[in-house]
Amino acid sequence: MTAFAPDSLVLNRKLPLWYQVSQSLRASILGRTPDASLRLPTEEQLAEHYGVSVLTMRQALKELEGEGLISRHRRRGTFIEPGARRGAPVRLLGSVDAIVAQQSGERTTVLGHSREVVAGDLLEHFPDIAEVVTYRRLRHDSQTGEPSNWAENAVLPELACAIDPADLERWPMTKVIRDIVGVRISRITDTVEARLADPETAELLRVPLLSPILHYTGVTYDEEGRVVDVARIRYRGDRFSFTVTVDAT
Repeated sequence: MTAFAPDSLVLNRKLPLWYQVSQSLRASILGRTPDASLRLPTEEQLAEHYGVSVLTMRQALKELEGEGLISRHRRRGTFIEPGARRGAPVRLLGSVDAIVAQQSGERTTVLGHSREVVAGDLLEHFPDIAEVVTYRRLRHDSQTGEPSNWAENAVLPELACAIDPADLERWPMTKVIRDIVGVRISRITDTVEARLADPETAELLRVPLLSPILHYTGVTYDEEGRVVDVARIRYRGDRFSFTVTVDAT
């Protein structure tokens, strides 16, 4: 049996290596194709793939095992749990791969995309351009089928030319922009606030009008300091919580 092939990872030496590896592998697992192998490579092979020590790789696998995403069997190897899916808590941590991992693993429907005039709360992020391309997506819980959140991504038009909407049904926009379009992301600024569901959100998420939701805004910058993507995601307030972890080093 051919082993599952994880995605590549650019390591950030300011963050724990085991954590970055676990988040990258987690995103690969949750975003895998239906016909992908459930067998993971050996610890040694994974360590070589990510460029880390076997001890670091072992710690990363222990984290995923604790989440129930993988199971480890003596002499048989390590396997992805067939029903592995992303849990409800959304944790905003210190790496781009963490954000990719948190947004992976749900069934996503692309509602459409269009070129639009920059207006409203986008003006502060795109002060020097007239239009952006906005992508709208609805995510469903992979097991229950219930809608869990819906997202709008406002992207620079020159980047949108290289985005295939079909890729957004499998991967988060952050991963598409970084790994497919090739943008070198320098940072993402996250803001979470409580809001009340407007008519569009209430209809898409199947919640009562004016019920509480969590509104997430993620602003993605490239290496030149330009804003390349503004994500606005509305999460059902009865299904999600947010935890922020701050690295004290």
